[in-house]
Amino acid sequence: MAIDGSSPLVQVALHADDLARATAFYADLLGVQPVASFDPPGLVFFDRGGVRLLLDRGAPSALLYHRVADLDATVERLRLAGVSVESEPHVIFGHDDDTLGPVGTDEWMAFVTDPEGNLVGLVEQRPRAAS
Repeated sequence: MAIDGSSPLVQVALHADDLARATAFYADLLGVQPVASFDPPGLVFFDRGGVRLLLDRGAPSALLYHRVADLDATVERLRLAGVSVESEPHVIFGHDDDTLGPVGTDEWMAFVTDPEGNLVGLVEQRPRAAS
């Protein structure tokens, strides 16, 4: 039986050896506090618009992309907090149609490493600069 295509994604998990350290990082990055935690067994949940972000000691590493309102300011804030910036803000592609984002915007991304070693993508869709 196939997955119901109308059903939303329920949960994504990230590996976290140190739940307190990972929780502090994601609470700061996301601007929200966790909605639940269970220790043992070592689980912390954040609500991301109806999709649960799970920090889990038993989960594998993952790469998640988070939308941010101001990519440059977010990267600078994280850099000042000692977070390793792996890739500075840059254009990935432009939206010529509305398949993946608003027409006429560019998809900007930067990448940082969280305290648990997971790569984190930060995404902002900006109006395309006039050429």
